[in-house]
Amino acid sequence: MNKKEDYPVLTAIKVIRTRPGHEKIMANYFAVNEEHLKKWSPSVPKGHHSVDSWKRRLTERELEYESGLSAHFIGTDEAESHVIGSCSLSNIVRGVFQACHMGYSIGERYQGQGYMKKIVSHAIAYAFNDIRLHRIMANHMPDNERSAALLKSLGFEKEGYAKDYLLINGKWEDHVLNAILNTNFRR
Repeated sequence: MNKKEDYPVLTAIKVIRTRPGHEKIMANYFAVNEEHLKKWSPSVPKGHHSVDSWKRRLTERELEYESGLSAHFIGTDEAESHVIGSCSLSNIVRGVFQACHMGYSIGERYQGQGYMKKIVSHAIAYAFNDIRLHRIMANHMPDNERSAALLKSLGFEKEGYAKDYLLINGKWEDHVLNAILNTNFRR
């Protein structure tokens, strides 16, 4: 599958943690969706999403996961032949903070079908139930109405606005700051 048109219409997805061995489907996801994701993504060097680069990064991610620093999830078809969308919990901080940042993306072909909500819900459940964090922060550019709607539907609350927050596609972009709290948090 090398074009978005090649991806099948799905009735169900499987949400799994990324691991070494997923380098081909990760590279393909970003190749197929490069233009679609460009508006919301940092500029990356040529080859950043190659199979070899993903092989190295998935090994690094596995070490971060084992150290409790991050967790990365993907939605796939049942055969795990391609990625539908991804959700990452990064910058996991313990101590008095017990929080992380969350980032996510969905393949262009799969927008508006509820898949992103399922993938992000899985990551939230992991953060709150499995590793027992207190806060998840997720931010979006002001004109990203789909992202704003997704976060609101999941219970995130707007907490602020940051000027020139992230360097996205070569330009400093403002972001709306959002968070959700684990109301059942127990240390």
